[in-house]
Amino acid sequence: MVFHVLAAVSVIVLVLLQQGKGADMGAAFGSGASGSLFGSTGSANFLSRATAVLATTFFLTSLGLTYLSGHQHKAVGVMQGQQKIQVQPVAPASVPTPAQPSGNVVPGNAGSKAGEIPK
Repeated sequence: MVFHVLAAVSVIVLVLLQQGKGADMGAAFGSGASGSLFGSTGSANFLSRATAVLATTFFLTSLGLTYLSGHQHKAVGVMQGQQKIQVQPVAPASVPTPAQPSGNVVPGNAGSKAGEIPK
């Protein structure tokens, strides 16, 4: 995993350091002498070769991590090795019933003044 992350970061840095081949495009249209439209095709320099090597390393570590993630052995967790304990359910405590309202209060309307209406 460490090699994979290092290869990824290195490829990103090396790609950003290189000069793009489109930078010489103005020279191809008459302002200078260039070998082709997208720059001259000379021998590869150190940065392009290092980028190719690191890109290959990134590709191979990606394949390796994919293989390892698909073929992992099932590890036994901490809780799976212990015996299970039977838990007895506890009966709920008895809840006292509320007192019946007295007077002319209408049930269900505790905050209502409907019980105050004369008949």
